[in-house]
Amino acid sequence: MQNIQSNKLFWASCLALLVTSLSFGIRAGMMNQLGVDFQLNATQLGTITATAFWGFPLAMVVGGFIVDVIGMKRLLVLAFVFHLAGIALTIFAQGYWTLFFSTLLIGIANGTVEAACNPLVATLYPKEKTTRLNYFHLWFPGGIVIGTLVVTLFVKLNLGWQLQVATMLIPTLIYGYLFSRLDFPPTERVSSGYSSGDMYAAVFTPLFIFMFVCMLMTAITELFTGQWIGLLLKNVTDNALLLLTLTTGIMVVGRAFAKPIVKKLEPQGVLLFSAIFAAAGLYMLSTFTGSSVFFAALIFGTGVCYFWPTMIGFVAENIPQSGALGLNLLGGAGMFAVSIYTMFMGGFYDGLIVKHLPAGTSLATYATATEGSPEAAMLNEAKNLAGPEVLKITVVLPVILIVAFTFLVVYMRSRKARQMTSAQTI
Repeated sequence: MQNIQSNKLFWASCLALLVTSLSFGIRAGMMNQLGVDFQLNATQLGTITATAFWGFPLAMVVGGFIVDVIGMKRLLVLAFVFHLAGIALTIFAQGYWTLFFSTLLIGIANGTVEAACNPLVATLYPKEKTTRLNYFHLWFPGGIVIGTLVVTLFVKLNLGWQLQVATMLIPTLIYGYLFSRLDFPPTERVSSGYSSGDMYAAVFTPLFIFMFVCMLMTAITELFTGQWIGLLLKNVTDNALLLLTLTTGIMVVGRAFAKPIVKKLEPQGVLLFSAIFAAAGLYMLSTFTGSSVFFAALIFGTGVCYFWPTMIGFVAENIPQSGALGLNLLGGAGMFAVSIYTMFMGGFYDGLIVKHLPAGTSLATYATATEGSPEAAMLNEAKNLAGPEVLKITVVLPVILIVAFTFLVVYMRSRKARQMTSAQTI
């Protein structure tokens, strides 16, 4: 008979997610250095960043289809192998293509972790799915905070980015060991008796499709901004990386205290609240300068804090028949949207920089200018103008979400009223 140790499985899941988030935080902190060391432009850096978001949805969607068949334990062993391979290839990277493939491998590992751990947490805690998913997902921003602090410390100590990446090996080895020793339960869909037919039917319901589309926008709002905030605002403030740390720190605290908020507002109310704050914060980030940018980061962090885990929690609670496939299709869609948006915005950002440079000039000429030269000063000024413009365009997404989640709140209230009426009739 299996001995399911829920707390140990939960904490091992948190460690696995910590590795995922460390990869985001450390990469965000070393993007500029990679550009310098390997002479990469913003388009190339955007493509490298995007590969993590390609591997992630690929692994999540594939994992969603097979997790009920092979089990969550085997899926997490695969994640461990991909993490080790991706980290090693990054440490020994020689240029664009090794960075491309190492980031892709880490993305696949990250997606596999989510593909197994989201349904695992929902299975372990069936009566408080949204709350526990928020607790689990606090390790995503938590790892980004740790990652950015590691980058800051290692830069101060003049230690290379290779050593920064190597720090990810510690939690990777620990979670791999723990998962190899623990027993796993079957997924909630399997244990609840929902058939594969029920699962496939559930992901084609109007409510699931609505949440699927909303996930595209919530993921871009949170993750694109988080990955690029240091690059986009580094000329607006001297502490752009600290903006990321502040934003994600707010997310850690918010998710840690999710229980009373989810209970009071319900998941759909939390999503509406999040969209309002995210829109306000993103607009402030695109317009404020100096120390006021930190206030904008505070508002933005409060907004995006609950997006990802509450979207997944809403589906787990209200469309349980969709099972692991539903949760992973949602997460995979979010990451895929971020990858496309990141690639598009990398090229768009380069274009905006060129627009703010003298007519007929080449970006490459300014990118290779020596520090302190007039060309370098002009490039910095162009970036100073271009970064906030990218954020202003992105504000459109949380504004659309405000409308969408207002509709969701009204719909869920009417559905709840209908259910109560039918219960009383019976």
